[in-house]
Amino acid sequence: MAQAVTSTPEAKHTITGVARASEETGAASAQVLGAAAELSQQSDHLRAEIRGFPATVHAA
Repeated sequence: MAQAVTSTPEAKHTITGVARASEETGAASAQVLGAAAELSQQSDHLRAEIRGFPATVHAA
């Protein structure tokens, strides 16, 4: 019983650390998702530019 009482603060500290790490992981994944969305938009723009390039060269 005494061991359970003394290990409770350690368990609380561990749980707090896990919760903090979970929040940080969520924030990092949101940043990755945002970067992926931006990269997708840039890719779409570049694809459109490449498709139009032959017509631009032909017109010149």
